[in-house]
Amino acid sequence: MGQDIRGKVAYITGAGSGIGRSTALEFAKEGVHVGLIARTESKLKEVAEQAKALGVNASYEAVDISDMEKVNQAVANLQQNLGSADILINNAGIGLHGSFLEVEPEDWKHTFEVNVYGTYHVTRAVLPQMIEKDQGDIINISSSNGLKGTAGSTSYSASKFAIQGMTEALMQEVRRNNIRVFTLNPSLVATELAFGEKLDEQNKEKFMQPEDMAEYMVSQLKLHPRIFIKQSLQWATNPF
Repeated sequence: MGQDIRGKVAYITGAGSGIGRSTALEFAKEGVHVGLIARTESKLKEVAEQAKALGVNASYEAVDISDMEKVNQAVANLQQNLGSADILINNAGIGLHGSFLEVEPEDWKHTFEVNVYGTYHVTRAVLPQMIEKDQGDIINISSSNGLKGTAGSTSYSASKFAIQGMTEALMQEVRRNNIRVFTLNPSLVATELAFGEKLDEQNKEKFMQPEDMAEYMVSQLKLHPRIFIKQSLQWATNPF
């Protein structure tokens, strides 16, 4: 028997759209209560209502994860409203494309503030809850760019490589607490982050969809607690 996730509590960042939204709703279908974190309150409210309609509890906090104090308060609010986290999905992130000299230093820095420090802030706020329970699951969404750099993505690739290193080290630290730390490294997923205004023009049969990633995460979480897949890559079968 694998792990039963029904009744567990999951906190999800970047939950207003894309992979985060799909994950929240897929979890709700599985009976997982969801705590939603993102910047846009209107989107969070909509996702929370959809999750509640599926029969679970849902709460949300509109916050910029690059701000540690606000993250700490948001996580405290979610804990009060839903209970301590059993699952954390670090999905929130931003992309930045441009050659090394084209990208402004402030934009380069901001990519790290969100992708790396944001993940650190949320994990630091949530991890004590899992250590107290002596169990938990953390899934960090990195990227195929976190394993292989590509021209025009120095800040994005560097930030995702940093996520790989942080996850690898944290995974070793918390195994004794029965906490599993996974990294997912998807290639191109059909989201606003990837395609912007051209998202609706893409062939849904060719590109990975956010719901594909959500289903994959559910399957990983259902593995028996004694086993986990620390790193995996997700690719579209035939995007050509």
